[in-house]
Amino acid sequence: MSNQARIDYQIRLGATIDCARFLLQQGLPFRGHDETEDSKNQGNFLELLQWLCNHNKDIEAVSLKNAPENLKLTAPDIQKDIVNCIAVEIVNSIIQDIGDKLFSILIDESKDISSKEQMSIVLRYVDKGCVIKRFVGIVHVTDTSSLSLKEAIDGFFSIHGLSMTSLRGQGYDGASNMRGEFNGLKTLFLRENECAFYIHCFSHQLQLALVAIAKNHVEIAGLFLLVVNVVNVIGASAKRRDMLREKHSANTFEALNNGELSSGRGLN
Repeated sequence: MSNQARIDYQIRLGATIDCARFLLQQGLPFRGHDETEDSKNQGNFLELLQWLCNHNKDIEAVSLKNAPENLKLTAPDIQKDIVNCIAVEIVNSIIQDIGDKLFSILIDESKDISSKEQMSIVLRYVDKGCVIKRFVGIVHVTDTSSLSLKEAIDGFFSIHGLSMTSLRGQGYDGASNMRGEFNGLKTLFLRENECAFYIHCFSHQLQLALVAIAKNHVEIAGLFLLVVNVVNVIGASAKRRDMLREKHSANTFEALNNGELSSGRGLN
């Protein structure tokens, strides 16, 4: 490869990586429904790269139509490789930031659109007095039994050099297979590290408390039933929602005129 060809390749690769970084930062999809050359919308990635070419003559001279057919760096496999590289660098940066600090792990699992069980992993640690939570990845698991989840987490720890002895907390969504007293994931961790204290999901605790209260107090149960009915009636019709908004705006305007509400940015 000549020196000029190498420079052209670096410019083309840099533009491709910049487009991928922008889409990842904004949480936008890459692919388009129709990515052919005569398409009116080729998708976010190709459209962003074209926009970049329109505003930078150096990039335009070596990208898209001006690039070699076998070296355009726009294929879906190339995009996935770049995304994977960026993901690895981000996770490695988080792991380096944790270093030898103590940390906690937050786990949840759910099925994706293809009905595959996916386990999300979040690390929580303290850095210079600030509590930091970092999402570090999604791991595919064959099932949600405690042993399978434990093996997946052990594999994640092994890949990224995390030590089980530094684990000081574990939190889950409250599912029985994850928090069971004897066979759950909680106990499997505690057998290896007695300091990995389990904390029940506070949102799930609140939900259980509300359910228990509603079941034992007729007035509260009636309130929730009334709220559900109102939401269903209003939400089923755009006209009813508009009527409710108009009524609320009129009441707010009247309260402002009467001095019952204070005006200010974000107050109303």
